[in-house]
Amino acid sequence: MTAASRLAAFAVTSDIPDEARAVARAALQDTVGVILAGAVEPAARITQRVARVDGGPGPCHILGTSDQTGPSYAALSNGTAAHALDFDDMCWTTLAHPSAPLVAAGLAVAEIVDVPGVAFLDAYVVGFEIEAILGTTMNPSHYESGWHCTSTIGTIGATATAARVLGLDSEQTARAIAIAASEASGIKENFGTMVKPLQGGLAARNGVLAALLAKESFSASMGALDGPQGFFVAMQSANKELSRHVDKLGLSWEILENGITVKLYPSCAATHPTIDTLIDLKAREKLSTEVIDAVEVDVDPVTPTVLIYDRPTTGLEGKFSLQYCAAAALTFGRVGIDTFESDQMQDSEVQRLVSCVTMQADPALGSDAPPLTQARIRVRLKDGRVFERFATGAKGYPENPASSSDLDDKFLKCARRAIGQKEAVEALHCLRGISDTSSVRSLTATLVPFAPQPAP
Repeated sequence: MTAASRLAAFAVTSDIPDEARAVARAALQDTVGVILAGAVEPAARITQRVARVDGGPGPCHILGTSDQTGPSYAALSNGTAAHALDFDDMCWTTLAHPSAPLVAAGLAVAEIVDVPGVAFLDAYVVGFEIEAILGTTMNPSHYESGWHCTSTIGTIGATATAARVLGLDSEQTARAIAIAASEASGIKENFGTMVKPLQGGLAARNGVLAALLAKESFSASMGALDGPQGFFVAMQSANKELSRHVDKLGLSWEILENGITVKLYPSCAATHPTIDTLIDLKAREKLSTEVIDAVEVDVDPVTPTVLIYDRPTTGLEGKFSLQYCAAAALTFGRVGIDTFESDQMQDSEVQRLVSCVTMQADPALGSDAPPLTQARIRVRLKDGRVFERFATGAKGYPENPASSSDLDDKFLKCARRAIGQKEAVEALHCLRGISDTSSVRSLTATLVPFAPQPAP
């Protein structure tokens, strides 16, 4: 069997364990929250305007707005919003943000055919597991070559999720995956600009489009993934065929074994070990910024290819600046959505500290952990004292998970950026009970403002 056929067979026939559905439910809640938070961001607003002009009216909601459009543009808009703040979850196997494309694509097609909540969660898990197999097969060379895995691998995962929601058979799903192989794209050079969140939206849109085309008998090569001129070859995959791990599909579950990293800071995940450490150090040692002379951070060799802005000038650049994130953590003792707004970025003490932070790659880091997850931090004080800490991961990682109250608090704070408090509480109630709902449409109906909003 070709790679597309093997993945398709799993997508269509797998029985999802209840434990995996529980993780998917939490991921859905977190992702809907960040979609609502991101819906008011400039990148999302622009995408919404284009959807009105080019997408036209349709049955699918653009969350956080009163707009409805066709499924592809709903997926594009919601996927872009999900990634707009870089507050959406991570998977270290894929080096991708899995949920933004999976949830956006799944919700869009679920509004066409409507499915019970359990069916939606099953489709999410299918997409997640297929992404994990691709990540294991393709990384690290795929990611290190400049590809944005959220968009490339995410396109294939979103396609599998959309196909499962639509009820495609194995042959149709294999064709959908083959179509998606030609749609997949996304480069890391655009990190720190609006294109990065757009790439999450494009992955969701690509998945919806591929599934809908396959449903209508659109043809594609079954060798599109592992053929001599296929996806794996073209995208610098570490392996040119599915690894032996594909045999584990349906027997072991990546979503349970290695889990999902929930973000508690709206910045690139590579900044989180340093942010977590510095916030804790500031609180424990009662550090004021005036006594800090220098901050030195050693990271793995991949991290500098992602955190590419040492002197950021915009909030989007700041999310990919270790210097800025470290300076903000030490100045404010916290990092939130407002940390990347102009007043805090231009704070005089933050700007002084930015120039005091240095980042250096250490080849020894990351040898026993995924890229972007380790850091060695030294804070040098003007009186000669030095605090040194080593960080592996941060709060929100599977090894140090966010609590239910953390997740609920994050959701409500995010949702209130687009909908009212009452609506946010109602939406949270619906998300908690998604496993028991007979209609995903009943959920999406709660994720729009109570009163029509003016066009942005």
